[in-house]
Amino acid sequence: MEKLKDFLNRKDIEISVKRYGIDALSAMAQGLFCSLLIGTILNTLGTQLHISCLTTTVATVNGIEYTIGALASAMSGSAMAVAIGYALHCPPLVLFSLITVGFASNALGGAGGPLAVYFIAVIASEFGKAISKETRIDILVTPLVTIATGIAASALLAPTLGRAALKIGELIMLATNLQPFLMGIVVSVLMGIALTLPISSAAICAAFGLTGLAGGAAVAGCCAQMVGFAVISFPENKLGGLVSQGIGTSMLQMGNIIKNPKIWIAPIVTSAITGPIATCLFHIEMNGTAVSSGMGTCGFVGQIGVYTGWVNDITQGLKTAITMQDWIGLFMISFILPAILCPAINMVLQKIGWVKKGDMKLS
Repeated sequence: MEKLKDFLNRKDIEISVKRYGIDALSAMAQGLFCSLLIGTILNTLGTQLHISCLTTTVATVNGIEYTIGALASAMSGSAMAVAIGYALHCPPLVLFSLITVGFASNALGGAGGPLAVYFIAVIASEFGKAISKETRIDILVTPLVTIATGIAASALLAPTLGRAALKIGELIMLATNLQPFLMGIVVSVLMGIALTLPISSAAICAAFGLTGLAGGAAVAGCCAQMVGFAVISFPENKLGGLVSQGIGTSMLQMGNIIKNPKIWIAPIVTSAITGPIATCLFHIEMNGTAVSSGMGTCGFVGQIGVYTGWVNDITQGLKTAITMQDWIGLFMISFILPAILCPAINMVLQKIGWVKKGDMKLS
């Protein structure tokens, strides 16, 4: 047993919740952002602003035409796997081999590809790290072991993982459609909490393909956390804190939450209020990419995703036009309600002494 521990330490193979549940999952979201999400944004900009260089076919592969954005989106599996490998501290030969592993697992995982990529990239990474530099022909053995392990795991596990993720996502979305008030609260609160925790709400939404009303509730919850924390901590953090949390991440408050968990009450209660308002009153749906559901106001990706969904619905004949009601709902849920409700709730907490001045100061 001691020899095994020494081997794992030497190879930097750390079996822990932090390494797999936080580091790898967060990196996966970054890989998705740099591929699928950016590709979607480029396609939307090209179509809506009539930018020819973004709508022109730049490559044709097996009869399929690709724009710049489509090429970026097509690389999502590889991007996720390499990002995960980077988070797991893979050596270069393992990291580069994950390009193939990510493509295979995403393709075989189907609609639930992101979840398949997550598990299989972790498996292939650790096997690759274990064999790395153990032979004199490392340049051959390490890529062979990494790719072979990844392809074998993809063939065995990816279809099942993909179907499971899809079914879970469909169940959540069906429940939200049937019970928009209750599920609006549940999805909004849970995704908002996930966004502020050092894990990735974006990766969770992508893994389960959360779109539609459930995606709209997720957007509401994430915005409640980001805008809520940005506004209530403005006296301590000023403009820099407003920007870094409002269009960056509310995760910056985790250190302060650990010191005083009660500062989290106002954003969580706000998300519980805005979630059902999004689903029941404004009927906000995320019909863009699922990863956008978990981004909130980070770079305004959540809002861009909702807008992209509107455009897609119009193209498919599911929607006739983008109305003023649509824009009002999006702005109310994303910015206005969190900026009003969260400070009001936090004021009550301050009056009863649960939250004090300086509790949300960013170092």
